[in-house]
Amino acid sequence: MTFARIARLALLLLLAAAAPAMAQSKKKAKGSEPTFDNRTLTEWIGDLTAAAPYTRVAAAYAIASMGPDGAPAVPKLTENLKSDQPTVRYSSALALGEIGPVAAAAVPDLKALTEDRNDDIAHMARKSLKKITGEVSE
Repeated sequence: MTFARIARLALLLLLAAAAPAMAQSKKKAKGSEPTFDNRTLTEWIGDLTAAAPYTRVAAAYAIASMGPDGAPAVPKLTENLKSDQPTVRYSSALALGEIGPVAAAAVPDLKALTEDRNDDIAHMARKSLKKITGEVSE
């Protein structure tokens, strides 16, 4: 099983487990912070610096589900693109792509990640760059 398949399976399991909370995560009162699985964006951003890679990966996937509302996480997600853990790099690249054009500050680091020795991570970086910039990366 390739890394990409494992990552997709982990995402599907996380999303399936959180399906009831996702319905609530889309609902946010005017001026309030987005939530996922009854936790605020701020709490998820805090998890992006956790010692355990699994915690950072779960946080990235939770933030990815918030789309552009996850923009405040861009600096921490960008830092995680340099992690020595492949799952952290992959999930952070994915989350930045889901955040979209408001994650433009991450473009230089995502471009560097297109040269990652892990083909799945390099592919995700290119995919996210396309979502952020609209341009196809070579």
